[in-house]
Amino acid sequence: MMNVIELRRDFHRHPEVGFTEFRTASKIVGILQSLGYQVLYGDDAMDADVRFGVPSEQVFKDTYENVAKDLGEQADLSKMKGGLTAIVGILQGHVEGPTVAYRFDIDALPVAESNEIDHAPAQLDFRSNHQGVMHACGHDGHSAIGLAFAKNMADKNFAGTLKLIFQPAEEGGRGAYAMVKKGVVDDVDRLFCFHLGMGLPSGEISAGVNDFLASTKLKAFFKGVSSHAGCAPEQGRHALVGAATALLNIQALPRYSTAATRINVGTLHGGNSVNIIPAYAEMELETRSNSPEVNEELEHRVRKIIEHSGIMHDLEYGIEVIGKTTIAHCDSDMMTLVEEEAETMADIKHVRKYHSFGAGEDATFFMNHVQKMGGQATYMVIGSSLKAPHHHEKFDLDEEVLPVAVQLLTRLAKRTLQ
Repeated sequence: MMNVIELRRDFHRHPEVGFTEFRTASKIVGILQSLGYQVLYGDDAMDADVRFGVPSEQVFKDTYENVAKDLGEQADLSKMKGGLTAIVGILQGHVEGPTVAYRFDIDALPVAESNEIDHAPAQLDFRSNHQGVMHACGHDGHSAIGLAFAKNMADKNFAGTLKLIFQPAEEGGRGAYAMVKKGVVDDVDRLFCFHLGMGLPSGEISAGVNDFLASTKLKAFFKGVSSHAGCAPEQGRHALVGAATALLNIQALPRYSTAATRINVGTLHGGNSVNIIPAYAEMELETRSNSPEVNEELEHRVRKIIEHSGIMHDLEYGIEVIGKTTIAHCDSDMMTLVEEEAETMADIKHVRKYHSFGAGEDATFFMNHVQKMGGQATYMVIGSSLKAPHHHEKFDLDEEVLPVAVQLLTRLAKRTLQ
């Protein structure tokens, strides 16, 4: 088996945030091609026009040029310009049969990784070499599992079609929708998604999850008029005050008695000097709920608050959707398959049917579309004991679970591709 731990450590050293995963995607493309997979990437794997939260052209230019300089200009890299970092590996079995897909997310987070000696990546010299960016959620492990699994299946000793979906920009709910719209799961009969950790210890797995949260991520801007804060404050229109008004009222929205809800304003930026009335401010925020209808209502109320905060302070304002997730359900037959295979594996000590997820996941767009087209889907949690929670500077996986995950995926593929 391909060394899944070495792969994981390589990805961990070179983290890249959503839609800038140029090195990661290039490596995945190269390995899949070397294994004999047909590989779709660039605009063949996603619809660029319906992506959420796309970085600026300058960010793309800087990150792409840095990777191209390190790797050398390659055909597979050039097709990814502009953040087209989605990949689909396709392998045809020796006879006709069903189409079974697996989804792996590949992006990192804007978190500065700990360099303390009790943090294993620092101690063992595979800490992030990108300042302010790290794999703090386990997607390095997901990507490595996907490639080791691809190697296990490369002999084509199965019936049907295997699809491996390597998705960018899961964080913030930004990448899956554009791949769905490109049609990459239109023909899928069964879809397996998974996440490492998520509160389950090593040796446990969950065949499915519940409590996905629908979410909407918004960026709002306020534009006013700058003026001298001392001698002409009345001539200015204070964009930061408008944004602050919106922030306080958004955070004050009531919670619901009929559904779980979350609201958070995560960023607020404005102004550039202590003695200037700020002419511009922007904020990023999210709404979440386990009810899509409630989340839609929360978003509506947030939009009204932004609008009226702008009007109140005589400001121009605007709102952009920068991310989105929805809810999904796991099919019972799929969970039974997972349970049956996992229960025969010596390294898995306990198998649950459900695990409460309690977060947003844009894999839900893949799941819902597969089910809409007549297929089935599930989302597994593969336990990994963690030294720190997800999105923490000391987050690290239990690497011993990686080959176990590869084995489980391989068994599921052999079971369903026949």
